Amino acid sequence: MDGMTKVECPFNRTAESLGNSVELQHVNLRIPDPLLGTAFYISALGLTRDPYLVTGIENMWANVGVSQFHLPTGPAQRLRGITGLVTPDRELLLHQLQTARRWLGNTQYGFTEAADHVDVTCPWGNRIRVHAPDAARFGRITLGMPYVAFDVAPGTLPGIVRFYQQIVGAPAALLADEARVTVAPGQHLIFRETDAPQPAYDGHHIQLALVDFGGVHARLAARGLISQEDSQHQYRFIDIVDPEDGRLLFQVEHEIRSVTHPLFRRPLVNRNPAVSNQLYAPGHESYAPAMAPG
Repeated sequence: MDGMTKVECPFNRTAESLGNSVELQHVNLRIPDPLLGTAFYISALGLTRDPYLVTGIENMWANVGVSQFHLPTGPAQRLRGITGLVTPDRELLLHQLQTARRWLGNTQYGFTEAADHVDVTCPWGNRIRVHAPDAARFGRITLGMPYVAFDVAPGTLPGIVRFYQQIVGAPAALLADEARVTVAPGQHLIFRETDAPQPAYDGHHIQLALVDFGGVHARLAARGLISQEDSQHQYRFIDIVDPEDGRLLFQVEHEIRSVTHPLFRRPLVNRNPAVSNQLYAPGHESYAPAMAPG
């Protein structure tokens, strides 16, 4: 318009575009023994059992920042890949992991240190990689689940990228030797090709929340990919296919919620595992899972 001054933008506005998926809320894995599950997820990793929901002995929700592990009791399930965590204190983590050997010694439990992470194996063989906070890699997260990385068959990455771009509406790209999908602020699904034989899919799942809940449902339903209709606010699919030819690429159940779901962005309690009855300071029991301002 005449007389208007063009304002130059000093920011990369596309860097803040999130896409359709706005929450990676939980990874669900069945565990055979809730006592060993408590020893691992709560004592060894230092996570927090949800104090409000699912507090009985048949399931356990373990809070990690804005995300959770859901751990119903049943035959063990194994995620084909690695769940990435960020925790605030490496030395405290190593102390907790070492202490937990007394309860977990006769299982598959173990851990190894690397320069920038600690690799941990749960009592039933699930792999977890724990990182220190790193603003360059994980944004402002100091406690959370920045990624879930899946091992997939060779030749599947381009089709996986197309699936999440075209069907789910999530930003996805091939980066070096992996496909990376943005599913929430600071959270990603990662797919890496491997020649190693993979076990059959055993029913474990992840949960995402979608803004265009109905549009994704329509695109999945048109391809016969809806596996379960849970409620007005939730449905599920398992198969990841190439939109170009329908070829099955990978299987993992996605529990899909709407942003109107009553549990969307429910505030989660996160304890400070450095505080105990032997080392206590009033007002320091809880932990904020993001970096302070500034």
